[in-house]
Amino acid sequence: MPTNERLRGSIAAAGLDLPTVADAVGVDAKTVERWITKGRTPHRRHRDVVSKALAVEDTYLWPALMSDAKTQAASVAELLELHPSRSAVPYEVWQQLIKGTREAFEVLVYAATFLFEQHDLGSVIRQKSQEGVRVRILIADEASDAVRRRSEEEGTTGGLQARIQLHRRYLSEVADLPGVEVRTHGTTLYNSLFRFDQDLLVNGHAYGSLAGQNPVMHLRRVPGGRMWDHYMRSFDEVWNVGTPQAAVPRPRTAG
Repeated sequence: MPTNERLRGSIAAAGLDLPTVADAVGVDAKTVERWITKGRTPHRRHRDVVSKALAVEDTYLWPALMSDAKTQAASVAELLELHPSRSAVPYEVWQQLIKGTREAFEVLVYAATFLFEQHDLGSVIRQKSQEGVRVRILIADEASDAVRRRSEEEGTTGGLQARIQLHRRYLSEVADLPGVEVRTHGTTLYNSLFRFDQDLLVNGHAYGSLAGQNPVMHLRRVPGGRMWDHYMRSFDEVWNVGTPQAAVPRPRTAG
């Protein structure tokens, strides 16, 4: 069997060694060595830990996974619906997902005006906080270079920044509620993400078009699937570089 030089190189690039990787996975160093020298493919749970520790996709480390029938079938099963545009996603679908969320409600956007105007996002966050749902919202920093470029590309110079500033003001009123975290970001927005427990709406973005004009994939997490985890790793990457949104001081009550 050929040696796995991708795995060897990725371990070195991450500044790790075989014992460190073995400890993270929960196996001995000889097992990790065999993954390299004998080209063996570890169990999925071990692959997940290794790929996370090395910050690379497991299909890069073990390319044969791309043609694995089980992997392909699971990924196909993740896709519930493909909508030609975000505006084509029925209002009822958004409401059903919002109301049905019991564990995690997470959003990565620049402005997402439709969430505020059509779905009263502030009230949704308050309700989810009361229900014990974890809420994480990533909204853009209107002063960032990424937002300036995006507004120029879509032909809304100044308008996008104004909408973001308004929405950040709304979010500052709920940012200190139990279980709620709001952060701003200045990253390039390749996809807007809307997570409702195990459902995920992925709104891709095409150069020069408005967000509402772009297609939306409705994914549902399934064991062995790849796409849901792929996009949520992206969410976490942005979350880790985001800046906490300050809450508006609440007026003191007399007493």
